[in-house]
Amino acid sequence: MNVFKKSNGFTLIEVLVALVILSIALLSLAGLMATTTGNNAAGGHLTEAATLAQDKLERLRLLPLSTISASFAPNVAQVDTPPPGSTGITYTRSWTYTPNVAAPNTTLDTITITVSWVDSAKLQPHSITIVSAVPL
Repeated sequence: MNVFKKSNGFTLIEVLVALVILSIALLSLAGLMATTTGNNAAGGHLTEAATLAQDKLERLRLLPLSTISASFAPNVAQVDTPPPGSTGITYTRSWTYTPNVAAPNTTLDTITITVSWVDSAKLQPHSITIVSAVPL
């Protein structure tokens, strides 16, 4: 007659294997969280830079083109530094007015706006450029 003992718990080996699997899973999640946080911050910087570029474009588009062409030398970059953003990054904003010399009788000139910044975590330079045709 075989009598089997009823098991009321886990063996030590089973517990150790479960702890190893759990620790591997938690370590991979920690790495994923660090990557996600960095990407989220980079996305915030990019959004803020795009907003600054769009703001400058809207301000320039409010001016008549005759004022823009008289105020800014063609193909010479104008630079300003807006106040530090909500993310604490200092941005540099430059814009260039380019008259349409290929077809001078047309009514479209170009404004190019570039916003640059240095990522504080990785110390890498970044920039975003917006090009817009401006009607006469």
